[in-house]
Amino acid sequence: MLLTISFDFNYYPLLVIGALAWLIPMVMSLVRANRIPTVIIEILAGYFIGRYFLEGYEKESMQIVEFLALTGFMFLMFLSGLEIDVDQIINSFPRKKINYAGFLRNPFLVGLFIFGVSLLLSGLGAILLSGIVEIRNVWYFALIMITTSVGIILPVLKNRGEINTRYGQMLILAAAIADILSILLFTITAFVIKEGLHADILYLLSLAVIFVLFYGGGRFLNRIPLFRRLIYQLSHAASQIQVRGAMLIALIFVVLSQYIGKEVMLLGAFLGGLLLSMFLQKARSLLLIKLDGMGYGFFIPIFFIMVGIQFDPSALLELDDSLYLFLLLFLITLFTVKVIPSLIWSRLFGFRKAMAGGFLISSRLSLIIAASAIGLELGLITPGINASIVLMAVITCLFSPLVFNQIYPKVKFAGEKTIIVGGSSTAVLLARRLKMHNREAVIVESCKDRYEDIKSKGIDVVYEDGCNADTYSRLKLSHHNYVVVLTEDDQRNIEICKVLRNDLNHEKVITKANKAGIERILKNLEVESFDSTRVVATSIENMIIRPTTYHTLVESFENFYVEEIKVTGSEIEGKQIKDLPFHKDGTLMLIRRQNNMYIPHGDTYLKQGDILNVFGTPTALKEIRLLVS
Repeated sequence: MLLTISFDFNYYPLLVIGALAWLIPMVMSLVRANRIPTVIIEILAGYFIGRYFLEGYEKESMQIVEFLALTGFMFLMFLSGLEIDVDQIINSFPRKKINYAGFLRNPFLVGLFIFGVSLLLSGLGAILLSGIVEIRNVWYFALIMITTSVGIILPVLKNRGEINTRYGQMLILAAAIADILSILLFTITAFVIKEGLHADILYLLSLAVIFVLFYGGGRFLNRIPLFRRLIYQLSHAASQIQVRGAMLIALIFVVLSQYIGKEVMLLGAFLGGLLLSMFLQKARSLLLIKLDGMGYGFFIPIFFIMVGIQFDPSALLELDDSLYLFLLLFLITLFTVKVIPSLIWSRLFGFRKAMAGGFLISSRLSLIIAASAIGLELGLITPGINASIVLMAVITCLFSPLVFNQIYPKVKFAGEKTIIVGGSSTAVLLARRLKMHNREAVIVESCKDRYEDIKSKGIDVVYEDGCNADTYSRLKLSHHNYVVVLTEDDQRNIEICKVLRNDLNHEKVITKANKAGIERILKNLEVESFDSTRVVATSIENMIIRPTTYHTLVESFENFYVEEIKVTGSEIEGKQIKDLPFHKDGTLMLIRRQNNMYIPHGDTYLKQGDILNVFGTPTALKEIRLLVS
């Protein structure tokens, strides 16, 4: 035999955990409890099956599950690093002397301020709590309290349509800074406590050096055409070279950190994710979807279910009569250390939004559990404190989003959005694709069964009649919102377009027209239309004639956008293109001036009102938008 495989492993514990991981999201969707983070239910369910299904199970059979749980733990830290938008942090660095108003508008500086004040308040809180129960290391306990959870904050803001607003970006960056600095601080603290303060601490610096070397090596490889071609050719089907490369990066940093010390593995996995984040255009990345599928589809649920299985509520008894007082004050402290410094946002966003943001960044999950687990192993906290921290993680994750939505309720369907009339499969696909671009979309559907089906998929949908003008009033339709009419009845499409154009005088209307007669009617209504048969033919034509461009822009979601950017800045008027510092990853393809189109050259002058057709990365497009506005 070429390969000998042992069949002595017992898969029953993994079967129970796998079944639970599959069942929980299904049940939560059925009872419409989607606002509760799934991981909370996984921890609670893990505690239940640990007591009633796996109690007393032989240790050897649990080893495979414990290994997969540890892998899930590392995967969670790796994906936490991936969530950090490094470009956003770098772009927020102050480049000139700023005043107080400039300080408030700079998300990086405000994030550092909030972290610093949170750390100070956490230290004071830890000292006060140590007077109630035994806290073996007050400094480490304070570090545990300053953690936060980007993984909870991002979905809440995305669901609210706030992810690209200044408010949302401020919250995300504050959470990201708290993630990065808290991981660094409690890793260094744990290492120093275990190994002592001597030359071995320089091993931690070696991780930073390796990080920089890998970043430089990655940039060098990306400039090699052969490497880029191989990555593209091997990215799909059986090879999945990008997934393998991502896992290789994660394992390299985990193994290197493991040689330094077990308590450093967390930092290593995080740095691996952070490195990949610097190369990945996350807004459209299929690789991120695949990694999320691996992590949240298998490894990470095992970790959280195992947290529940290993949770020992009897450890809380060590706190004796101080238990309830400690838990209450601990919870108040966890919210206080985040809410108070967040009030600095009051001048920008108002008191309510500032306080709501403080409660949202008070949510804690993976990092607080990680820091607690390391502290328990090193003897820095007691089993009772560890059990209290797990309990607080569950409570803050449950209540922080609820309090945020209560203080700052969402104004439904207000602001920038696309209204899609008709719940066809094309409409559902369009809504999902717009969501990938962080654009809000709401479907109007008059068939009850189809409305319920779309709603069950988590897509914004209203049960209304698209022919009724009052529907658009309730949806707060504004002049800059697009309305896409996609019912399956051509005549009904025309009737809806008439309501929008004649009754509401709305200009941004798009629908389909597969017949010349319908196209003429729509043209008279001044409605923009497309021929779906022609669109399909054009797509096939592009796949034959220009396949690379087609796959890059339409299929891959992987690096580049084509975007129309309007020149609005008065200082741009009369400037030549060669005099403007365009981002190196963006290319100006066409200029539309009124009804004329121009191929741009270095000597071409720009005017206010010009529409620039730009091709490039999200970062480049963002900088070009700022440049011409």
